[in-house]
Amino acid sequence: MAGFRSLARQVRDPRCDTALRRYALRKCLERFAPYGHRATWDHLCRRHGFGPEDREADPARLVAALEELEEARAVWLAYEAEFAARRRREKRDGLRRPASLDAWHRQIWGGNGVARCDDPEHHPTAPLPEVLGRLVAALRRGPGEGCPVCAGRHVEWRTGNTRDEPWFGPVCVDCGVRIPRPVLSPRARTRAHDPGTASRLARAA
Repeated sequence: MAGFRSLARQVRDPRCDTALRRYALRKCLERFAPYGHRATWDHLCRRHGFGPEDREADPARLVAALEELEEARAVWLAYEAEFAARRRREKRDGLRRPASLDAWHRQIWGGNGVARCDDPEHHPTAPLPEVLGRLVAALRRGPGEGCPVCAGRHVEWRTGNTRDEPWFGPVCVDCGVRIPRPVLSPRARTRAHDPGTASRLARAA
């Protein structure tokens, strides 16, 4: 099975016909697709001006889409290396119990679906490297009050089905991203479960 870098070479290879280069770009999303496969493909098509089913897309547009994907992947892999180094230090120092953030990392290791969007047509419009940079900054910073990607405060607790099991958690209504629970404060998570609790929390403060 070809890896991400091998597929990227095919996308850039002028000796390959356009349909094959497009196919290789789609296969790259099986290795790294921050919003999930369909939503990431929709994002790349919109940003770089080719149709989702266009098998004769301009090769230059395919390469530009690949470059955006590669930059985002580099942002995420650098963070994963940093995270892995921290966990090694913690284990060496006797801290063996994983935090909630560690459990989340195990589910999305490699960055596939790290900012998953359940609606393939509802996702952030900013470039992928920028979105991943914002998410990484939030993971480093700790819990906040809103979406780490778009800073929106409209967060809902939703349920759905993944390929393997049922899923539930906070979703940003504004940009469509599933928000990692560890980057939301307890107050924000409470509001997401029940928007009506916001006023009760304010009275109790």
